[in-house]
Amino acid sequence: AARRRLALASSSKHRCLQSGAAFRRGLGPDLSLGGDEVEVQVNDSLMRFFDHCAKFVALVEENDAAMCQVSAFKEGPEMKKVLEKVASALCLPAEELNADLVQVAFLTCSYELAIKNVTSPWCSLFTEEDAKVLEYLNDLKQYWKRGYGYDINSRSSCILFQDIFQHLDKAVEESKSSKPISSPLIVQVGHAETLQPLLALMGFFKDEEPLLANNFARQTHRKFRSGRIVPYAANLVFVLYHCDHVNASREEYQVQMLLNERPMSFHHSNKTISTYADLKDYYRDILENCHFKEECELPKVNVTAVDEL
Repeated sequence: AARRRLALASSSKHRCLQSGAAFRRGLGPDLSLGGDEVEVQVNDSLMRFFDHCAKFVALVEENDAAMCQVSAFKEGPEMKKVLEKVASALCLPAEELNADLVQVAFLTCSYELAIKNVTSPWCSLFTEEDAKVLEYLNDLKQYWKRGYGYDINSRSSCILFQDIFQHLDKAVEESKSSKPISSPLIVQVGHAETLQPLLALMGFFKDEEPLLANNFARQTHRKFRSGRIVPYAANLVFVLYHCDHVNASREEYQVQMLLNERPMSFHHSNKTISTYADLKDYYRDILENCHFKEECELPKVNVTAVDEL
């Protein structure tokens, strides 16, 4: 309808801009959402908030000490066992291999399987048990760099979290005023590194025990599995509903969240749909008290990165 348009934002990375343009084409020419002239707006402050967060960059991204659990696991018994098996299969001395090289071989195997649906010769080096060890190595990195490892990982995403709720607020206001919804569809194209901190900020996939170098066996049934949370084409969708036949005005606007097209259960209700009012109440602290500028300021006092973390 008139004055209803698609809003399309992306990070500045070429692959994201291409994804945004492809998504627009995929909607087809028949949708009256601004036609083909809809441009992808570059917005790195939202889609790459982590680059703009000085505290995250200094204390996590560029701080080797922040990844001490990852480094320890690379030298641990589980990885040593995988290294020895791969070295034996390649007829190489074990000292010529390291965890990083083995991980490259494993990723080459997984990329070809995922993208081309072919079993790479590299896959023959690994058993399912080896794959579980290498999956854990990647999850450790994601946990400490993008997930629950350090508060700043998720707190840096509050700028995006608040932006999502501002869009929802605007739609609710327009609906209450009987105005057409100005942007019924808002698409923001980012990265796994955009989505993982946001989901951590919202408290999803949090284990009782942190992922550590020495608790691989105890984490067999962990919730935090980055390959399932942010696979290729990972996506998080907020759907706002206007419900006519409700008992109370509080129930008039309801929200659903889907991760990779599957409905998510909200923490406060364990249901896959929530009133918008209840959802805002549950996340009130983040909406009101998480300020990107203050969160991301480097501490003024002279402390080491490890002390700060």
